[in-house]
Amino acid sequence: MSNEFRLDDYLARIGYRGALKPDLATLAALHAAHVNTIPFEGMDPLLGRPVLLDLPSVQAKLVESRRGGYCFEQNALFRAALEQIGFAVTGLAGRVRWMAPPESPLGPKTHMLLKVDLAEGPYIADVGFGACLLDAPLRLATDVEQRTAMGTFRFDERDGRFWVNARQPAGWRTMYVFDLAPQLASDYELGSYFTATSSVTPFTSTLILERVAIDARYRLVNRRLIVEAREGEVRNERNIDSADELRQVLHEIFNVEAPTPIEDVFVRIKG
Repeated sequence: MSNEFRLDDYLARIGYRGALKPDLATLAALHAAHVNTIPFEGMDPLLGRPVLLDLPSVQAKLVESRRGGYCFEQNALFRAALEQIGFAVTGLAGRVRWMAPPESPLGPKTHMLLKVDLAEGPYIADVGFGACLLDAPLRLATDVEQRTAMGTFRFDERDGRFWVNARQPAGWRTMYVFDLAPQLASDYELGSYFTATSSVTPFTSTLILERVAIDARYRLVNRRLIVEAREGEVRNERNIDSADELRQVLHEIFNVEAPTPIEDVFVRIKG
């Protein structure tokens, strides 16, 4: 496989036909198109398949095939596209807090995100947080509520770290914590290996998919399909009761195909 990043193929995959300038308007448009088209998807860790982070493998999976991926794949792909357009991008890492009790200590860096430096200042771009996908880049400014089409977000800063919070029906909820230390490819390899293989992470035992459109958030957690409005308000939810129904949901809602027979996926997930 070639190491060359094929920007035209990526733009065709996400259906983007707009301007290609290293500015905020382009960043926001690309970000929205990406999360609407290439869903967060964790089938490989669930099936015990390796997750490869080299750019040719990421392109082959997320661009050339009808697959999604998790944060390390998604943001590696997005970073390659942004850098080829001319954006100044720094890869960062976060410590996930979405399911953590507020008083619990910080865990390891198991999330990849991007800092993009624009004329307006630094922005956080993140197309791969599969619990509450960002539908737009966020200005890296603290104590300011930032409203997007599908949510409201806020950065807090404590002890040299930034805490990303999302407003939910029950109140503010922390997504993850990060600092501004640039990460190496080896840092992501280590974090991804832990995320894809450890029994303490959700991906080895839970099927998780998420896609964010302009007016709805679609989430699949094992056999439960949830459709949300802004800020996590549940519109409707239903159970997936058969492998054929799971195949239909993957195809029609998430636009992906399973890497193995769909029955292999269905038997691994709980109702």
